[in-house]
Amino acid sequence: MKSPLRLEPGERPADDIIAALREGRRVVLDVQVAGSAHEVVLRYDGETYHCDTPTSLHRHSEEAEMRACLDRMGYAAEN
Repeated sequence: MKSPLRLEPGERPADDIIAALREGRRVVLDVQVAGSAHEVVLRYDGETYHCDTPTSLHRHSEEAEMRACLDRMGYAAEN
């Protein structure tokens, strides 16, 4: 298994995050939720993108959905 890519939210553009996921890497983001530090783990299983957040696990079947999530949540750098 490839080593995870650890990022701060907004550190890299969505293209970089998606590329890392497609290479089989997990992307770990350190986020603040309600004043506490938490990790969000992003991964891709070849068919579905997974976002494991402190409160839920949600999935995206399309790359466009994942990109929208990265932008909406502030995980990706703005273009």
